[in-house]
Amino acid sequence: MKVVVTGANGQLGREFVLMDTGGSFEIIGLDRKTLDITSLDQCRSVLSRLRPDVVIHCAAYTAVDKAEAEPDEAFRVNAAGSRNVALAAREIGAKLCAVSTDYVFDGSGTVPYKEYDRTNPQTVYGQSKLAGEQAVISLHDRYFIVRTSWVFGAYGPNFVQTMLKLASKRDRLSVVADQVGSPTYTRDLALFILELVQTDYYGIYHASGSGVCSWYEFAKAIMEESGSSTFVEPCTTQEFPRPAPRPLYSVMDHGAIRSNGLTPLPPWREALRHYLSQHKFPQEDHTS
Repeated sequence: MKVVVTGANGQLGREFVLMDTGGSFEIIGLDRKTLDITSLDQCRSVLSRLRPDVVIHCAAYTAVDKAEAEPDEAFRVNAAGSRNVALAAREIGAKLCAVSTDYVFDGSGTVPYKEYDRTNPQTVYGQSKLAGEQAVISLHDRYFIVRTSWVFGAYGPNFVQTMLKLASKRDRLSVVADQVGSPTYTRDLALFILELVQTDYYGIYHASGSGVCSWYEFAKAIMEESGSSTFVEPCTTQEFPRPAPRPLYSVMDHGAIRSNGLTPLPPWREALRHYLSQHKFPQEDHTS
């Protein structure tokens, strides 16, 4: 199966490009230099030349706080860019899998969000990603939309790397304890998406690591699993104000995965353990 991946230099995109699929997939990664998704002409010419069976659309504007000051740019990439990819993919008869986010919800829930729950994004980033979803739904007839959350992996800055870097320099960290969600390992997410795109089970999916935790609990697990002695203490969201509000509740129900008999993502702590076992991180040095 021939697969084109947009956003090939991003955290999830690189996971696809560098993955050993045992010859089951021919994966072609397109970064910003080889495909400008904001150009419809370029999307059409590149995809018609490559003629993939599937397009996995990972390219996105993901600077959540910056988006509040740059709404036009966020919508240009996340909404118009997704429109362009959807049109070009449909015209060559390729399936489309668009990666989206828990930020399409308002985060005020208390039970896991189902795939068809009402969306209500509270940030420019979330609004632009929802607009991208809507473009895909209206312009393509064979689409998968995969919403995910709290992503970490080998190929980009993320919460795990940040915590380990801070832990190598400090003996104490404060982490918000009133935001709850499900950490998602890019490797697990990529494997799920490759399983999904081989099917005709089109529609919206929620795909995140199994289990639930707060950022504080996640940080504590990172210290424990990495053997760090840095102490993690809880704090509130109010103590760390950000330009874009973070969802307090980001837990997503995996109903579509269950109902279609697909493989659920492993527990987040198991994924964290695998990630840490594969990569070297800075050692603690609290002397400076």
